[in-house]
Amino acid sequence: MILILAVVLAVLFALCLVIGLWVMGIYNGLITLRNRFQNAFAQIDVQLKRRYDLIPNLVETAKAYLKHESQTLEAVIAARNAAYSASQQAASQPGDPKSMNALSGAEAGLTGALSRLMAVAEAYPDLKANQTMAQLSEELSSTENKVAFARQAYNDAVMAYNIKRETFPDNFVANTFNFSAAQLFEISNPLEKEAPKVDFSQS
Repeated sequence: MILILAVVLAVLFALCLVIGLWVMGIYNGLITLRNRFQNAFAQIDVQLKRRYDLIPNLVETAKAYLKHESQTLEAVIAARNAAYSASQQAASQPGDPKSMNALSGAEAGLTGALSRLMAVAEAYPDLKANQTMAQLSEELSSTENKVAFARQAYNDAVMAYNIKRETFPDNFVANTFNFSAAQLFEISNPLEKEAPKVDFSQS
């Protein structure tokens, strides 16, 4: 009788150990994937900050030539400030649906404002010939491309995390330990599908 009890206890202990190791494996996998998409967002954040730093210099350079376009310039700065604020919020909570949607909308607004500025600037040959403006616009375009690549890496990492947390039986562990779904950084406005086309080189 004691031997049977010992065997039953040993089997139960082994079963609990196996289940515990299985849960731990899933938990650690979710942590790893969550850290990956958070790190991927950090790369987006670096590029967005670079973009936000370039925009005031771009506006200052354009201001000397676009004296009658103050409304356009002010719209760019206002959109830049809104996007910067949204990015700060998103950086503190990468993947949070509300923060990511706010950032997506703010970035779309900024891209639209920049596109309008570039369209206006096309009508000013002296501004197009300005070397500082040409350099800044080239850096801005390069940064836009880096943001696009970083966003794709982030979205891929979020997708891997979300798939794991929704797949059976991992979803039991995810729900038990409150691993909430992460939000993709999607394009919410057709204007943001492409970086602003800027060319200030002399033809």
